[in-house]
Amino acid sequence: MSEKKIKLSQIQDVKEFVSSAEKCDFDIDVFYNRISIDAKSIMGVLSLDLSQVLTVKYGGKDAQFENVLNKYAAA
Repeated sequence: MSEKKIKLSQIQDVKEFVSSAEKCDFDIDVFYNRISIDAKSIMGVLSLDLSQVLTVKYGGKDAQFENVLNKYAAA
């Protein structure tokens, strides 16, 4: 399992992230505190506190998805 910390500040960021996740054929989860959400669910991701840094865990490789993660990587 790979893990990255990201920050999605705007709804457009969430749309791009979820759209990229949907194209992957492996599981991707987003964590905040004790909450775990399927990254392919736009309603689920929007229900998280977007002012916070989110943890993404995924079990596969996809260059486009990795590029999106790097774009929103938390400092």
